[in-house]
This record gives sequence, C-alpha cells and structure tokens, in this order.
Amino acid sequence: MKKKPQRKRWVRGVATESTFPPAGTFKGSATQIARTMASKRVSPKGLGSGIRMIQFFINRAGKGLSPTRRREIERAKRILQRRVAANKTAARTKTSTRDRAPKRARRRRLKK
Repeated sequence: MKKKPQRKRWVRGVATESTFPPAGTFKGSATQIARTMASKRVSPKGLGSGIRMIQFFINRAGKGLSPTRRREIERAKRILQRRVAANKTAARTKTSTRDRAPKRARRRRLKK
C-alpha cells in the first residue's frame, strides 16, 4: 500500500517578530500559563494577544497534544477570556457612571 504524501501545513511556515513566551510556559498549570501570558513582557498589546498565542500553540501542537494537556491549556485560555470580559464590563460601568453623575447633580439643583 502506498503512503500518502504529507501535506505542508500553513503553521510550519509562520514567521513572526512578536514576543515569545518563555520556554516551558505551556507545561505549567492553567493559572501559571494565564499569568505568564497576561504579563506585559509576553503580551505587550494586552490580554487578547496572549489569548491568540495560546490558540496558536493549540493549533500548532495539533494531534500531538495529549487530551489532559489540551484541557489545561484551554482552561488557561478561558481564564484570560474571562479577565478580558471583566475588564470590558468594568470599563463600561466606569464610563456610564461618569456620564450619569453630572445629570443627577443638575436634577438635585433644579429641585431645590
């Protein structure tokens, strides 16, 4: 039986000039991975950059990643995604309360 020729994968040819996580980052626990990827040294452009690096690692590891390791890395990604969502919510509430405060003050002044 003839062996199928291996296809070239797009991930192999990716060359990037971005920051790289320290060696052994993806061998730790989910919280350690998330903490490392959230640091400014590894992802200077923010948490989204760290999430993309984790997803890139998952894609690159492919079938060679054990199910337990994959679950741990996915957990780290979810931790970062929750942090991004919390930051967005916090930013939204700060903006909305800042906008509302002057109106309340005006209403109080008008009632007196």
